[in-house]
Amino acid sequence: MLGSAAAFFLARDHGVAVTVLERDASYRIASSALSASSIRQQFSCAVNIRLSQASLKFFRRIGDELAANGERPDIGLVEPGYLFLATAAGVETLRANYEQQRECDAPIAWLTTGALRERWPWLSVDGLAAACLGERGEGWFDGYSVLRAFRRKAISLGVRYVQADVRTLRKASVTCADGTVFDSDALLISAGAWSAPLAAQLGALLPVRARKRDVFVFTAPATLPACPLVIDPSGVWFRPEGRGFICGAPPRGVDADDAPLDAIDHGLFDETIWPLLAARVPAFEALRMTNAWAGYYELNTFDHNGLVGALPGHDRVFTACGFSGHGMQQAPAVGRAIAELIATGKYQTLDVSALDPARVLRHEPLLERNVI
Repeated sequence: MLGSAAAFFLARDHGVAVTVLERDASYRIASSALSASSIRQQFSCAVNIRLSQASLKFFRRIGDELAANGERPDIGLVEPGYLFLATAAGVETLRANYEQQRECDAPIAWLTTGALRERWPWLSVDGLAAACLGERGEGWFDGYSVLRAFRRKAISLGVRYVQADVRTLRKASVTCADGTVFDSDALLISAGAWSAPLAAQLGALLPVRARKRDVFVFTAPATLPACPLVIDPSGVWFRPEGRGFICGAPPRGVDADDAPLDAIDHGLFDETIWPLLAARVPAFEALRMTNAWAGYYELNTFDHNGLVGALPGHDRVFTACGFSGHGMQQAPAVGRAIAELIATGKYQTLDVSALDPARVLRHEPLLERNVI
C-alpha cells in the first residue's frame, strides 16, 4: 500500500506521471491485504509517533481525501485505544515510552492496577504493576478498504497500474519478465517484504525479510465492555472484531524467512495464547477458536524501523519499506513524505530523515522498543 500512497501524493500534489508495477495485482499475499490494520501512537521513537499522528488525521478524513468516481471510502475506523500492560520488570521501559509519547502530545494515560480494576472489571491484574492507554487516536480499521481507496483514487488521477514481474533494475529503467522495459526519471522500491532483492541489484543493502505472523479469530460467551486492543506483557495481544475477537503473539522458535502463509502454527494458539488469554481475562477460559490467517511482516532485522529515503549511492532511486508491522498505519504519512522527497528533493510536511536507509551502512540503528 505504501507504493499506492506515494503514487497518489505524487500525482495529486506534484503532478507527476506515475506507473505502479504490481507483481500480484490481486494482493493475495500482500501484507496490506492481510494486516490486522491497527493504528497507535504508543511508540518509543518520536518519528513513529509523528507518522502515526499524521496518518490518523488522514484516515479520519479519508472519505474526502480519496473520494473518486462518486464513491467515498468508508474504512470503519474506530478508536477504542491500545492498552499496554506491564509487570514490575517492564515499568521502567513503559515509563520511558510514555514520557516520549507525552512529549509528542500523544493523549496517553498512565494507569495503576487500581485504575485497571475499576475501568475493566473483566481484566485480571495479577502480576501487573502499571499500564498505558491511548485515550484517543488509537484503534483499528479495514486495511483492505484503505488499499483499494488509494489505488482507485490514484487511477482517477492518471496513475497507471501494470501487473508485471520485475526482473532487472537499472538506475533509470526497469525490465520485466516478459521483456517490457519501463524508463523512469525516478524509481521507488516499495515492494514490502520483497524489497531487498530488488535493491540488491543496485548494490544497496536493505535488511528486510518476509516474516510470517499468525492471527487467530475466536468467540467467547462473555462480552467485554469498552475493550481496547490489549497487549499483555507476554507479547500476546487481542482486540474485538465483529461479534468476536482476534489475537496473536510472537512466533515460536525460529522465525523463518518467507514461510508459507498456509503453514499456520495452531499449536501457538493452543499451547501459548489460549492459556495466557484465560489467565488475563477469565471469561476467555471458554473461548472457541473459529478461524485463522497469516500475513507477512516486512521485518527490518536491523532495528525494526522503516527505511525511507534515497538508496545509498543513488540520488534518483528511493525506497519505503521495512516497517516491521506498522507500515499499514503509517502509509498515508510515509507516502506523502517520500512523494515530497522524490518531487522536490526535500521533506516539506514531516521530516522523516531519521529513517534514512544510510543508517544501516553507518551501523547506527534507530531502535523501536515498542514492537508488537
